[in-house]
Amino acid sequence: MELIIRKWQIKDANELAAALNNQKIQDNLRDGIPYPYTPTDAKEYINAVLAADQDSTYAFAIEVDGQVAGSIGVTRCSNIHSLTAEMGYYIAEPHWGRGIGTEAVKETCRYIFDHTDIIRIFAEPFAYNVPSCRVLEKAGFQCEGILRKNAVKNGKVQDMKMYALIKET
Repeated sequence: MELIIRKWQIKDANELAAALNNQKIQDNLRDGIPYPYTPTDAKEYINAVLAADQDSTYAFAIEVDGQVAGSIGVTRCSNIHSLTAEMGYYIAEPHWGRGIGTEAVKETCRYIFDHTDIIRIFAEPFAYNVPSCRVLEKAGFQCEGILRKNAVKNGKVQDMKMYALIKET
């Protein structure tokens, strides 16, 4: 299996749309992503991340054996948190259970720590999303706590977990 993290390309729109047009994936992401998710939605997203500030938004396609298998991104925080960034990711359902998420998280963190001044990357999966929590743990993230009643998803109040990885100095 050859996994690479790379910038999005317009030609990825159909694969991106196929991945995100899945309620199981959308149920574990933040709100605001259209459903159904179309190739037009995907092109708008790709154009937006390609035009974003390159010092604060790091958005990558996860490619496995020449196919888009998911998405991963890191967004720099601001003000007193300017050396901290939030990570989000998902893996297309056909690629679940293959270790792709863990490898993508590790590779992305290496890239961020090697190419930016960011020293802390955090992620906030829903507490019920055990596979995502395992991805973070296997990638070296530490669980810093439970964010009780932190979000409303699909009409239900949900706990989230706070995970972080600190750059080794």
